[in-house]
Amino acid sequence: MDMDKRMEKEWKEALYAGEQALKSLYAAREELRRARNWGIFDIVGGGFFVSMLKHSKINRASSYMEAARNDLQAFEGELRDLALQSELKIEIGDFLTFADFFFDGFIADFMVQSKIADAAQQVERAVFEVQNVMSRLRGISL
Repeated sequence: MDMDKRMEKEWKEALYAGEQALKSLYAAREELRRARNWGIFDIVGGGFFVSMLKHSKINRASSYMEAARNDLQAFEGELRDLALQSELKIEIGDFLTFADFFFDGFIADFMVQSKIADAAQQVERAVFEVQNVMSRLRGISL
């Protein structure tokens, strides 16, 4: 395989990996938005059922964020193949879910809401960075 075909293959693989990462990030962003909405309702007195719904959304968002983490690692690997690199990190904590269920009160609800907001900001930063890298990739002429 000549160098041009190899680079084109690597470029296509990087674009595909980036698109996959964006799909996961968009899904995580949407679930975090939903969790944030349920969290607001929970703070103003939603009760156990609302807490359950909120945590269902948090768990789904966490699953999407884990998928995004894996997709971002694959994307970074593809970028290394093209000699482009990026640092993308996403984290969400488990303790606050535990605290919200067992110490259900305003402070725990507020902490969970804050953690949801932090995770949403991390997802937004990752989306922004991936979109920038994807724009650069699309601008490469092979």
